[in-house]
Amino acid sequence: MSSKDAPPPLPEPLGVPVADSHTHLDMQSGTVEEALAKAAAAGVDTVVQVGCDLKGSRWAAETAAAHPQVHAAVALHPNEAPRIVLGDPDGWSRQGAREAGGDAALDDALAEIDRLAALPEVKAVGETGLDFFRTGPEGVAAQERSFRAHIEIAKRHGKALVIHDREAHDDVLRILAEEGAPERTVFHCYSGDAGMARICADAGYYMSFAGNVTFKNAQPLRDALAVAPLDLVLVETDAPFLTPVPYRGRPNAPYLVPITVRAMAEVRGIGEEAMSTAIAVNTARAFDY
Repeated sequence: MSSKDAPPPLPEPLGVPVADSHTHLDMQSGTVEEALAKAAAAGVDTVVQVGCDLKGSRWAAETAAAHPQVHAAVALHPNEAPRIVLGDPDGWSRQGAREAGGDAALDDALAEIDRLAALPEVKAVGETGLDFFRTGPEGVAAQERSFRAHIEIAKRHGKALVIHDREAHDDVLRILAEEGAPERTVFHCYSGDAGMARICADAGYYMSFAGNVTFKNAQPLRDALAVAPLDLVLVETDAPFLTPVPYRGRPNAPYLVPITVRAMAEVRGIGEEAMSTAIAVNTARAFDY
């Protein structure tokens, strides 16, 4: 195993335990039990396991049902909706190549998300939203229809909504305003600037910061974190992606949350314990556990 593929070492544990508000344990190496034990050793006592498709959403619900420290979020990722409707001839998603299913196939998939969203171990509907980075103009209608449906499902079941917003800030905010956002709405891997953070704050949306807040070129993210109300700030890994500096490019996992928490505390000019305490309280409130 080259050093690039090697898991980073366990950081100094946090004094006040926090939650990883967004992770993908099904994409990480090792067992769920190993991941949770390692996270606990670092002071990360709760994780939100996020589904991106039907298979992943079912797995998230099953895993949360089996482990009290895991909560599930279920959804069709914004990139998944166009694949269901239009097909995926290249098969770059985890399911491989797929035939176009049209709107009926999207309706069937949304019905299954609706069924899962009713389960008590499922605390959120997400990650849903818009992603204009990977999906071309032909996929926008499917993304938008799926996003609106997920908002409705979250509200009907009284669950949090977890937003994936990539290169689509204005449209995501517009659709949330048009549909009426659920009471608890989380911008996962917050990617806006300070101006958008003020808009989110006014609307009461939570902003979850990932390891990329530590990246050298991420000053706009740090500026956003500096102005976000402390009671609306969460932390996440989005593991196995977005590993914080100095381990960028190596596999991420929930046990690395302390690195990001410490960087966040520095941006806010507060102590690590104050940062951790706020994050722990906010995450429990956002996901209602």
